[in-house]
Amino acid sequence: MDCPGKGVDDMDTEGTKGAGIVGLGGRGLMRSARRAFSLLEVMIVIGIILVLSGLIGVTLFARRDEAKQQIVQTKMNNIRQALKLFRLDFERYPTEEEGLAVLWNKELLDPEADTTKWKGYMESPVAKDDWGSEWGYEVEQEPGEEPIVRLWSFGPDKQDGTEDDLKATALGSTGEEDEEGLGDSLLPPEPSGSGG
Repeated sequence: MDCPGKGVDDMDTEGTKGAGIVGLGGRGLMRSARRAFSLLEVMIVIGIILVLSGLIGVTLFARRDEAKQQIVQTKMNNIRQALKLFRLDFERYPTEEEGLAVLWNKELLDPEADTTKWKGYMESPVAKDDWGSEWGYEVEQEPGEEPIVRLWSFGPDKQDGTEDDLKATALGSTGEEDEEGLGDSLLPPEPSGSGG
C-alpha cells in the first residue's frame, strides 16, 4: 500500500476523499453522535420550556387582573371627583334619573336645573367599567340629612353584591375615610338580598 513519493497523510486525504469517516477509522461517527441531541433530550428541553412558560403565564394573568382592578378603581375615583364638582355647582348630586352620564353629557341635565352652571365634569364618557358593565350608582337622601351616594363596579363576574365588586372610597363630611355612611359620603353598595 506504499505509494512512492506520497506520505501516509497524503494518501488518506486523497485516497478517501468524500469518505473521511472511513479514513478516520469510525471516530467521525462518534464525534457527530456527540454533537447532536437525542430526541429524549429535545423533549426534556421542550417540557422545561413549557413548564416555565406556564408559570410565567399564570403570573402575568394574575398581574393583568390586578392591573385592571386598579384601572377601574382609578376611573371610579375620577367619577367621584366629578361628582363632588357637580355638587359644588348644583348643590346636589346627579339624580339617579340623570345618572353618571350627566357628568359628560349636558343634555341629560334635569330640565329644571340651571344649564349655565354645567361645566363638563369629565373629558370623555366613562359609561361602563372595564368588564363592560354600567357603573352602580345610587343617591339616598332623607329629609334634613346629608345625601349618601354609592358608586361601585360589579367586577369581573358582573353580578351585584358579590365579593369581587369594587367600591369607591367613602369620604365623610370631614374629608376623612368613612365606612359608616356619615355626611355626604360616597359609600359602597349594601349587599343585595338576591345574593348575586
